[in-house]
Amino acid sequence: MQTPANSAPGGDFVVTTDGLTRTYNGANAVDNVSMRVPTGGIYGFLGPNGAGKSTTMKLLLGLTSPTSGRMSILGRPVGPRTPLPPGTIGSLIEGPSYYPSLTGRENLAMVASYLRLPDSRVDHALATVDLAGQDRKLVKQYSLGMKQRLGLAMALLADPPLMLLDEPTNGLDPAGVAEIRELIVALARQEGVTVIVSSHILSEIEQMADTVGIICAGSLRYQGPLSGLQDAGVIDFTVSDPAGAAALFSEHRITHQVRGRTVRTPMLPDEVAGDLVARIVRSGQTVFRVQTVRKTLEQAFLELTESAAAPPLHAASPLARAQARVQVQAQSTAGVAR
Repeated sequence: MQTPANSAPGGDFVVTTDGLTRTYNGANAVDNVSMRVPTGGIYGFLGPNGAGKSTTMKLLLGLTSPTSGRMSILGRPVGPRTPLPPGTIGSLIEGPSYYPSLTGRENLAMVASYLRLPDSRVDHALATVDLAGQDRKLVKQYSLGMKQRLGLAMALLADPPLMLLDEPTNGLDPAGVAEIRELIVALARQEGVTVIVSSHILSEIEQMADTVGIICAGSLRYQGPLSGLQDAGVIDFTVSDPAGAAALFSEHRITHQVRGRTVRTPMLPDEVAGDLVARIVRSGQTVFRVQTVRKTLEQAFLELTESAAAPPLHAASPLARAQARVQVQAQSTAGVAR
């Protein structure tokens, strides 16, 4: 779909920012944000209302200037003096703009004329958002969902490799939400467009995004694959003697918390967890249950945005998991030698 002029020469990342900051009246609406948006797929930009999502998108679009920091889009440095050519990024920010007394096709034709695009782009955009049969109706007769699809069609007109969508499902009924979600997924999977979509509705991002960025109070708290959040979890060992099991875990330098008869640890490799169960049993205890408890995206989101709360118990990093495996295996070997 993309022409050589509109292809993404940025390599692995279509958008990069370093230390991006925007200050209003002495307060940082966006605070030292360093984004890495992979080329292809959907980047879910999550955050509570007022977190800085819209301001970040406006910075990427050049609608406002950063106080400090750098941006690169499609492999090109971007700033007030180095804007991207019109039509390079498709966007839907704070709702679509249209003339209600014109038809959907007439609205698209005006934008296409401004961008010097052929009429075939209007036809393609209408077909892509499933408005081809409604293009002769006045926009004021459109439902809210149809208006959102018209906004997406406008964003698609120039065949951009990158689209920025700010809360595109706001105000829609469940059927409209599903339609827009399916359309966004199709744009990424079938049209090859990289999509940055912001939302405060966690379930929507969970169903769409390949990569997520979580922002709160202007600061990027997490960035990475959904699996990095959803794989984060804990293991609950329910035992007859939790104090004895806790002492065993301390001996093996494994972080833990005691909750009643349950000892909770970060996520561990299967062989490490199995070895711990065997050791608990050999010490004369009964193991009633071993259960993996994984976080939902909502739980991870709430933990990351509770700035005043104590740090939650996170899953071990790959390095910590490897260290735990080596420690237990080394001690197992020492035990056999004895």
